[in-house]
Amino acid sequence: MKLHQYTLQHLLLLTGMLFCFACTEEKPAEVKIEAPKVEKNPFHFYKDVEVKPGLNFEIISWGKGPDSVGGYQILMSDSVKNNYKSEAAERKGVITDAWNMDLDNDGNPELYIQLLSKKNVSDLNVFEYAGGSFNKIGFPSLNSTQKKGYSGNDKFFIKNGDLLRSFPVKDEADSTKNVTKTYQYKLSGNSFSTIEVKTE
Repeated sequence: MKLHQYTLQHLLLLTGMLFCFACTEEKPAEVKIEAPKVEKNPFHFYKDVEVKPGLNFEIISWGKGPDSVGGYQILMSDSVKNNYKSEAAERKGVITDAWNMDLDNDGNPELYIQLLSKKNVSDLNVFEYAGGSFNKIGFPSLNSTQKKGYSGNDKFFIKNGDLLRSFPVKDEADSTKNVTKTYQYKLSGNSFSTIEVKTE
């Protein structure tokens, strides 16, 4: 009888253990979730300038360290003639815009690349694409007369096919007032000339 009692106890104990094992869940393996890597875009500026269907110029700017120092590249794609060229240059300033003009009306596209140097001073780098190569055209700095009262905040704009630059200066008659000076740029023989546009 004792043997039967122990066997029954063992059987009940074994059954209870089986129920316990059946009811316990396995812990799922820990899944380690890694935060996705955010890669910084190495190109600070990109613009695709279409001159005509099939002829495009892409301007790409890059650099490490200070934003105002680096380089840029102009990529020319002429899919009609199956012709591709590039030009690389260093930059001192942050590229803010780029556009195409033919200011001298010679039929060759000119790329105007606007740079912001310092905090509020704008400048232009100009390249003409002619004869299968890029030619850099020096853009004139403001002379001492034009700089009188100059404090930056230049705006380059196109009006009626002309390239203009305006910026505020202190009024000579009343130093508490600002007036706007505007200059028009003309291009002839890969050389710029400047005339002041008088406001009425």
